[in-house]
Amino acid sequence: MLSRRRKLFVSLGALCFYVASLVGVFVWGAAAHKFRVFPYAQVQRAYRWIMHDPPSTHWAIGIYTGEDVFNLTEAAGASNPVVQAADIRGVDAKFVADPFLVPRSDGYVMFFEVLNRKQYQGDIGFAESTDGLKWTYGGIVLDEGFHLSYPHVFAWDGSYYMIPESNQDLSVRLYRATAFPSEWEYLGNMLEGYHYTDPSIVRHDDRWYLFASVPGNDGLNLYHSDHLLTGWTRHPASPIVKGDKRIARCGGRVVESAGRLYRMAQDDADCYGRQVFALEILELSPTSYSERLVPEPIVGPSGDGWNATAMHHLDAHLVNGRWIAVADGRRE
Repeated sequence: MLSRRRKLFVSLGALCFYVASLVGVFVWGAAAHKFRVFPYAQVQRAYRWIMHDPPSTHWAIGIYTGEDVFNLTEAAGASNPVVQAADIRGVDAKFVADPFLVPRSDGYVMFFEVLNRKQYQGDIGFAESTDGLKWTYGGIVLDEGFHLSYPHVFAWDGSYYMIPESNQDLSVRLYRATAFPSEWEYLGNMLEGYHYTDPSIVRHDDRWYLFASVPGNDGLNLYHSDHLLTGWTRHPASPIVKGDKRIARCGGRVVESAGRLYRMAQDDADCYGRQVFALEILELSPTSYSERLVPEPIVGPSGDGWNATAMHHLDAHLVNGRWIAVADGRRE
């Protein structure tokens, strides 16, 4: 009898230890995630490497032009890709992606993610061009203690602003250029407390609207505010996309063409970032939202070369009556 009781106590003790260990690991993991302490960054890097960026992934950036935003082709005179990992100095870059273009009177500036191979973390770099065809790398302009990508740069009220993706920081952060294009200051968080993915902003009818995708790439929320930095609230129509990986994740700047707005979306249905669709925004107000898919993708894989297998981002601008766009592509 004593032996059985002893065995029972030992078994109960082992069970309690096992449960306490699981609870401890869960609490430690939750705390590491919330406060972003060790080993949060290490786990995030390992996760991104395993799940989203196998060794064969090589993103690069090319230039497209056309008379119509829906009929873009690789720019004549450009040797695509115009920016790739080999062009990056001072950082062991694995790839470059998510380009955003700023046309200026003296040429163009392009901002993009630089994936740092050593840290396995994204930083924001830039390049410049006088003609949009040949580009010179300028350096890293943003390097935080967490992953950055998707550097949505735009002009407003005489200044340049940037909203990069900072979902690892559980925030949507706003920066302003103090010496464009190389120096930026952090102004504060527009949104916080969630993994906001690829935030894309547009001003419409004297109001700001912000699209932000969700983890899993199958949902899209909309936010709005009277002010750029503060006052952001979730739109009553959110989620405006639910359960559709083909159109949920943003794939570039909202474009205006012929008086109509188009939201860019990367197609993640069959694989990550295969092609870019446009959705015409039919209604956009503080109380209503609707959109309609343009059936044919704007850009997609070519089957050969630098963009053989995928294209997941496009930023297009109408300059002197002709469209110029930066897009990224994956070779393998």
